[in-house]
Amino acid sequence: MAGTSTDEIAGERRQLINVAYRLLGSLAEAEDAVQEAYARWYALPRSRREEIVSPGAWLTTVTGRICLDVLGSARARRERYVGAWLPEPLPDRAEWDHGHGTDPADQMVLDESVAMAFLVVLESMTPAERVAFVLHDVFRYPFTEIAGVLGRTPAACKQLAASARRRVGVAHAPATAAGQADTVRHVKQAWETKNIAALVDLLDPAAVMIADGGGMVGTALRPIEGGTRIAQYMVAIAGKAPGLELLERSVNGVPGLVAQHAGVVTTVASFDVADGRVTRIWAVRNPEKLGPWAQDG
Repeated sequence: MAGTSTDEIAGERRQLINVAYRLLGSLAEAEDAVQEAYARWYALPRSRREEIVSPGAWLTTVTGRICLDVLGSARARRERYVGAWLPEPLPDRAEWDHGHGTDPADQMVLDESVAMAFLVVLESMTPAERVAFVLHDVFRYPFTEIAGVLGRTPAACKQLAASARRRVGVAHAPATAAGQADTVRHVKQAWETKNIAALVDLLDPAAVMIADGGGMVGTALRPIEGGTRIAQYMVAIAGKAPGLELLERSVNGVPGLVAQHAGVVTTVASFDVADGRVTRIWAVRNPEKLGPWAQDG
């Protein structure tokens, strides 16, 4: 059957990687999930593969089930994680480290559904809510297909997506890319000059900064709350790291900052901006999550 040709099966990989990353928040785990789904496909007897009318739907269902299992076990793993756990940040395709094994730059679609603010909201959902919401609201899969992933009725899946949608609904509308870029640029300038007053003006008084070092590098283990405290912390970091270079970069498709030392990326910072002020900062420092980022030389 034409539908089971090797080329067509391989062509599903891009969609599967995009689904799995949004479900898991980790590119490494997404690639593993998709690889496992392909392994299960090729483990089927040829006669069984030829019976499957839509290999793409089959692969999506299996990938979804694998991700559901990973999400269930991830909760226990993250209880043992040192400090806060944040999703893995993704660079713009031009910034991708092309020495990072299989090059996923052509695979990932960077849109609003991978913005760090959105992924963090997804983390607040139950595994079943996340699967139902991502598959339906982001990728437009019908609830009849999602039911096969979750092992529930279409009506139950619809309820799960509605519950997840309410969690997303409490988030404010994101800033425009241009507006966010201006704010991030001003933060960079104030940070570089160690100007606490300027940083305080750029930060919402109720801003929160969350850092993820994974216990592998030094960082704040608990959220830092309040614009003044965050500004003081940022300036203290700058004072302890001479030679640190700040670069304006796209992070998950949204303007952000990358810090590098001696040409090596050490921190990737994402921002949530409202009314010209930063309300959230997510700083990923765990080196295991920075693999895709380009390094000079």
